[in-house]
Amino acid sequence: MQNFDYMTPTRLIFGEDCIRKLPEVMRAIGKKVLLTYGGGSIKKIGLYDKVKELLAGFEIIELSGIQPNPKYDPSVLDGVKLCKEHDIEVILSVGGGSVLDCSKAIAAGAKYDGDPWDLISYKVKAQAALPIVDIITLAATGSEYDCGGVISRTETNDKIGYMDELLYPVVSFLDPKYTFTVPKNQTAAGCADAMNHIMEQYFCEDSTLLNDGFMEAGLKSLMINTKKCLENPEDYTARAEMMLVCTYGCNGIYSLGNSHSGWPCHGMEHALSAYYDITHGEGLAIITPHWMKHILSDKTVGRFVKYGVNVFGIDSNLDSFEIAEKAIQATYDYFKSIGIPMSLREVGIDESRIDEMAHHVAENEGLDNAWAPLTEKDIADIFRASL
Repeated sequence: MQNFDYMTPTRLIFGEDCIRKLPEVMRAIGKKVLLTYGGGSIKKIGLYDKVKELLAGFEIIELSGIQPNPKYDPSVLDGVKLCKEHDIEVILSVGGGSVLDCSKAIAAGAKYDGDPWDLISYKVKAQAALPIVDIITLAATGSEYDCGGVISRTETNDKIGYMDELLYPVVSFLDPKYTFTVPKNQTAAGCADAMNHIMEQYFCEDSTLLNDGFMEAGLKSLMINTKKCLENPEDYTARAEMMLVCTYGCNGIYSLGNSHSGWPCHGMEHALSAYYDITHGEGLAIITPHWMKHILSDKTVGRFVKYGVNVFGIDSNLDSFEIAEKAIQATYDYFKSIGIPMSLREVGIDESRIDEMAHHVAENEGLDNAWAPLTEKDIADIFRASL
């Protein structure tokens, strides 16, 4: 087991109607609020009006229109400007992980005098950040329980995972009812994103029985409960369990003491969604089985055997490579069964920029030190196999 230094300061308030506690939480933090949200779904489900009602008496400035794969320009820059102009004391993020990721970058940028991209690109370490509270409406990214977010800069095709211990939300509200109206394709993409978060930590050199069991249970829970959510979008128990599994995804709790994995599928997918603005979870689902096939070797086969036997119930008496191949096929088949497009061409990506994207990943993501190291050629081969 590897050494670790772990802290999760975020308070989770989970369950039906939990946002009734919002006023008491916000009063303890600040009265001048930047309310961040996306394209209006929170208004359709009545959450926007509920928040405004609960926060009557607070000074609220709004930043709407935050997109999936949140953009540095305009959203981060606009948010930083609003915070500075209005002396904002706390950011309230209402929506999915993209809104919260954007809010985290705003929180750091609001306390920095230079170009916020300096912080996101790690040229400068943030010295302070505004506090963040969030109400999550989509089970997927786990941003509600970690200190990071992913920001895209369109003009340079950069998509950067920005992490800083100052960016943990102070409080996250998780009411599964607010995920009832999430469309089926987004529910499926959220599942794929969360499954990949777990798999990125599972496939590593050094792990423990405890962590393996935790992650294997998480994967099985996601697969079972996502199908229940697709069959009955208002299945509270399934939505609740799916939400909690996703919340654990990126804060390190699944893999405390495990060795570094490199998160290669995220490194590759960041290029796909930076260049083509595709849905992150769909991109991950497409490339993950092809990454698995590409790295299968004498060195890696043991992890695939454990994954196949414990997650998919494959017969442990079979040849190890046969188990691994069946596990990879089962991964592909599951994603396909929940309606995810399983080729890059289906999401509008062709051959034309594969080499350019592979070079971008190799230069910026450092996948040569992943559990199964990837060269630029490896990355390009995985992209081509995913077409």
